[in-house]
Amino acid sequence: MCIVLHGVAVGTGVAIGRAHLVVRGMDDVPHRDLSIEEIPAEIARYEQAIKTTRRQLEQLRTDIPQNAPSELGAFISLHLMLLGDVSLSREPVDIIKEKCINAEWALKLQTDKLAEQFDAIEDNYLRARKQDMLQVVERIFKNLIGLSTEVITEAEDFEEDTILVAHDLSPADTVFFKDSRIAAFVTDAGGPTSHTAILGRSLDIPSVIALGYARELINEDELIIVDGSMGVVIIAPDDVILKEYRRRLREFRSLKRQLNKLKNTAATTLDGINIELLGNIESVNDIKSLNNLGVDGIGLYRSEFFYLNRDALPTEEELYTEYADVVKKLKGKPLTIRTIDLGVDKNPRWFGPSHTMNPALGLTGIRLCLAEPVMFRTQMRAIMRAAVLGPVRMMWPMISSVTEIQQCLTHLNTAKQQLNDRFQKFDEKIQVGAMIEIPSAALTVNSILKLIDFVSVGTNDLIQYTLAADRNDESVSYLYQPGHPAVLKLLLHVIRTAVRLNKPVSICGEMAGDAQYTRLLMAMGLRRFSMNANNILAVKNQIIQSDLLMLENEVQKILRNDDPDKALKLLKKFNSSHELADSVE
Repeated sequence: MCIVLHGVAVGTGVAIGRAHLVVRGMDDVPHRDLSIEEIPAEIARYEQAIKTTRRQLEQLRTDIPQNAPSELGAFISLHLMLLGDVSLSREPVDIIKEKCINAEWALKLQTDKLAEQFDAIEDNYLRARKQDMLQVVERIFKNLIGLSTEVITEAEDFEEDTILVAHDLSPADTVFFKDSRIAAFVTDAGGPTSHTAILGRSLDIPSVIALGYARELINEDELIIVDGSMGVVIIAPDDVILKEYRRRLREFRSLKRQLNKLKNTAATTLDGINIELLGNIESVNDIKSLNNLGVDGIGLYRSEFFYLNRDALPTEEELYTEYADVVKKLKGKPLTIRTIDLGVDKNPRWFGPSHTMNPALGLTGIRLCLAEPVMFRTQMRAIMRAAVLGPVRMMWPMISSVTEIQQCLTHLNTAKQQLNDRFQKFDEKIQVGAMIEIPSAALTVNSILKLIDFVSVGTNDLIQYTLAADRNDESVSYLYQPGHPAVLKLLLHVIRTAVRLNKPVSICGEMAGDAQYTRLLMAMGLRRFSMNANNILAVKNQIIQSDLLMLENEVQKILRNDDPDKALKLLKKFNSSHELADSVE
């Protein structure tokens, strides 16, 4: 019987294949009472499992393939941090001693206690980290009972078009996905901004998460369909459904092949307007794939990821070496480095836990940099030194006011003076800009732009702060609408102000890489898009099929709309009226 499940779509496209069920380690936890004499050996067994888990994670972090998602290292580091916390490394030992029970049952009792504590946390992002804790616990448990911790081993272990079905997948589980024959994956757990979702989007394979009970409903080797665009999983499809999805799969594969032909095509509209397509990166390893796509440069280098996989702050020399390597590999293409944007979901081990009730409104972004001026100036000096080697711009995150810009400029001048005192070469006229992510900055962008050289809009946070909808909270995800009239009015104001002042403006949030918004943003005046590599060709396809003059004449109906319920309908109508073809010519 055909069964249709609905979840959260995190990877585009369609996959049809046979299911492989990932074994959960804690489905059947043994419970044994121990004698006093057995306790020391049981504690040693648990401590060995912790050591083995740590060694495995450290090895995985060391052996991350170059083509793996760049966020992977940070996520594995988070798991190592959770593993090192006393709540997992020591408290189960105390339970073994106190209750005279086996290590597996002690770990289960502690896990249940921690799960309750996570569920009680008010902050949605921190509460969502429960899944990371459970993933670490499962790895410890598997090492206790001698079960393999690997979801996949060698690529040849799977037939073509294998679909992984799991309760959840940890970052470590996905390390070798790109080198395997996995066509898609589905999970019971997860949310739109869970680490599983982030990695699913980076892997660029069809994936659906937050299905609830998929693993209980799907049998090993059962034929299933994964619709990564609609968030649908179809179990045991009948012939009619199978025929339709085979047609969609052929179309999807054909479109991908056609899009690949655009790698060397200029991003120019039908009426001859050039659009600048830039890439977003987290490390030097991302540059090769972007260069292969013919991007015009890097519009956002999220430099904080270099700070996460370590026990102490990087030195100026380490930062300079990293940035210099990026500049050299870009071979003359422009690079925009965003200064560290730590806090909320990116907390390095040396940073310490956040105790604020709402980290997204606390000491994060530029606020943290201004509160830690030595760290801030160290990074700015490294950036200015690397700028001698090629075109580099510096960008400050989460700016909320002119006052913060003035403070940043003061620290920048101090950093310049420090370099002068050392007689070191640096770019004294480096261009500086701001991330517009807060409504207060969007509304006062005219004054901000008079002090700096450019702005880039971070739509992820701008939408969140404008609509008061936590983008990490599944319960209010329906409110998180990029096309909301209030969001569009802020974007329009920022773009038009920058154009009027003759200052460069770009968008570097996920909205820039969403092809359904490409025409709308161009019609609003945007000429620079910065996005992840996976989205570049789809956005370029929209650009080369568009006539800007026609778009600008017909966009007013969307921009005059104040009803969020009508926004998506108007956008679809706007796009369909300008669709020249279903695929690349």
